[in-house]
Amino acid sequence: MKEFDVTSAAAITPVMTITDTEAQIDMVRLRSYRLQRLRQQLVNCDLAACVLFSPLSIRYATGVRNCALFHTHIVSGYLFVPAEGPVILFDAAPGQRTAAGLETVDECRDALPLNFMYSGSRMDEWARRWAAEMADLIDQHGGGNRRLAVERAGTRATLALAASNVDVVDGMDVIESARKIKGPEEIMCINYAIAVAEAGMWRMRDALEPGKTELQVWNLLWQANIEHGGDWLECRLFSSGDRINPWQQEASHRLIRPNELVAFDTDMIGPFGYAADVSRTFFSGPGKPNAYQKELYQRAHEEVHQNLGLMRPGMSFKEITEKAYRQPERFVANRYPVLAHGVGMSDEWPAIFYPQDYPECGYDGVLELGMVMSVESYVGEVGGPEGVKLEQQIVITEDGHKLLCKFPFEEELLA
Repeated sequence: MKEFDVTSAAAITPVMTITDTEAQIDMVRLRSYRLQRLRQQLVNCDLAACVLFSPLSIRYATGVRNCALFHTHIVSGYLFVPAEGPVILFDAAPGQRTAAGLETVDECRDALPLNFMYSGSRMDEWARRWAAEMADLIDQHGGGNRRLAVERAGTRATLALAASNVDVVDGMDVIESARKIKGPEEIMCINYAIAVAEAGMWRMRDALEPGKTELQVWNLLWQANIEHGGDWLECRLFSSGDRINPWQQEASHRLIRPNELVAFDTDMIGPFGYAADVSRTFFSGPGKPNAYQKELYQRAHEEVHQNLGLMRPGMSFKEITEKAYRQPERFVANRYPVLAHGVGMSDEWPAIFYPQDYPECGYDGVLELGMVMSVESYVGEVGGPEGVKLEQQIVITEDGHKLLCKFPFEEELLA
């Protein structure tokens, strides 16, 4: 933490929590855990270092957040993390200012322009200069090891690095493997993000009525997230009536009509950069849900809860697939892409597939203590009038799992 004298302190209004009598999340411990997870993966994979470009990966490793959405499509910064040695952030002034207050970053340098917007016809030149700088860092801090994991550098930069006598390895599995096991502070951050999502969900449920548009209701989730320090929503998944089926139609100006189902997936990147990924389906009223609406809801509810029973340490992904709940054939074609997936600072590894998709898409692995998962269900017939989306977020514990989302299901749709 930067030190201030009395004069400089007098000019600063600090960013603070609103209590000094309750224990707070230990952010230094949080950042230390994440950086050590990443460095251990480098050691496990016999890598000298990694270079991270994803703003989520940079935040995971250091705690630095700077124009994250902008960085997802215009590369403006990157991070060098050696297995041993100084962590170096390459960024513009705003990112460097953030890093100056963090113990995870040892040095800041100006980022070279590796995007077409800033480098234009000079992209090859800048890529060569970048590769030379990375090769020099490997010479200094690699201990003779020239294996470097690179995440999303772009074709020119990657080719230039490979031509610089560096053994380039894809960095995606390194960072995903680090992120898969959450520490206690991460779980508390996720809990807070989910609590914020729940606040938005209550607002949507209370505001829901026929005559409002999908966007008028869905914006309340955004509002709650921003008010509580969250970042963004990954998707626009809020739909009503016939637009629920098939699933994954984006929120629109469609007017919600009487006695319809209304479904959403939060897909929220909330406070501290952690994801709240839960889904619910509501009923718009003012009447009572019909038998078909109840059937859809109850089938989705049963699927989620039966599959939750499979979520425990030591269960293999293949075994979960084989033992998972089976919907009647008429609902199979419109099934969700996965029956469960990892969650952290976004949707993450692993993806656990349905039996119909496992032969082509599936891979095996094992659930481990500290993994955070979301268990999914979508139920809707091809050509059917509506559908139901439900999803529950959990953490894998020693004795099975623990629910992280406390938002209730709809009693009138379960009756």
